[in-house]
Amino acid sequence: MSNHTINLLTPDQAEARRRALIDLLVDCVEGGDSVNFVWPMNRAKAQAWWEGALASLGRGERLILTAETERNVDGSVQLILAHQENQFFRADLVKLLVHRRARRQGLGSALMRAAENEALRIGRRLLTLDTETGSPAERLYTRLGWTKYGEVPGYAMRADNCSRTAASFFFKAL
Repeated sequence: MSNHTINLLTPDQAEARRRALIDLLVDCVEGGDSVNFVWPMNRAKAQAWWEGALASLGRGERLILTAETERNVDGSVQLILAHQENQFFRADLVKLLVHRRARRQGLGSALMRAAENEALRIGRRLLTLDTETGSPAERLYTRLGWTKYGEVPGYAMRADNCSRTAASFFFKAL
């Protein structure tokens, strides 16, 4: 991995990076990534989403990790902690984002490993996620030892908002 560092953000650190996180989300969606948004993507949509995510971080419901250089936030991933009393050991891994300028440098793998390590540190031993079937992300998760347990056809609209795509569901026991 290049000269990036992986950081687990506090609420204050995340707030200080709000603009960069918004830019990251816009870049990924505009690049066609399937991360729950469709074109046209704009800063207002991204800002509204990050407002909710940062509030959730502040309430202790999620963790946000970033991959950064001195100048840029080039990637992020989140763990949403299960709040159900009988699922205190579990978390959902969401919004693995890598800026187009920083791809093919191992940031996705580094962010995933860091999220898994952080999950272990806080006692979350089972992680789940979903992703677009056939995407580079699906191949990444398979390479990192995640287990695909299902696929749902026509699950979500593609980022281009022209057709629906299947979603693959994964878990990893840590």
